[in-house]
Amino acid sequence: MNKAFVKASDEDDESPDTPAGPAPGGPIYMTRRGWQTLKTELDTLLRDERPKLVETVAWAAGNGDRSENGDYIYGKKRLREIDRRIRFLIKRLENATVVDPADQQNLDQVFFGATVTITDDEGETETTYQIVGVDEASASDGRISWISPLARALLKAREGDVVRFVSPAGPREIEILEVRYKN
Repeated sequence: MNKAFVKASDEDDESPDTPAGPAPGGPIYMTRRGWQTLKTELDTLLRDERPKLVETVAWAAGNGDRSENGDYIYGKKRLREIDRRIRFLIKRLENATVVDPADQQNLDQVFFGATVTITDDEGETETTYQIVGVDEASASDGRISWISPLARALLKAREGDVVRFVSPAGPREIEILEVRYKN
């Protein structure tokens, strides 16, 4: 039997290189705002962009030779991209678990939806992040994914806790100054 199909040992099950994020098909958590953003994008694609593009492609197809018709070729390519995005958004929205930060029980601990103010180990720089779903993460806007190294380190911590984690830049230590929940 080929070595590729044989398990080397039981120790290989828990490799340290295995990503810590959710497995494909795992939970899709998002805030109400994140869900609404995806829903708005889906509605825009279905109501506006796709119908206009279908109209353009139909017009281009009526112009004759399709092999050298740029409008037709580009339109068909863009139509495939839009259809792929629509399928993705539909599946994402159907399988999403919407978590409302206002419904959180333990307001003194960091969980999904929390807005956390932290300071670096020297206490010089204060930064505020909200822990959100993968689809709505934007570090420049202060929203980090719940599966990011920083968010994973912050989960279940409380105000005043010092948290150590490994960032892409190397090991870091931060202190939690404030935990609050808002929509």
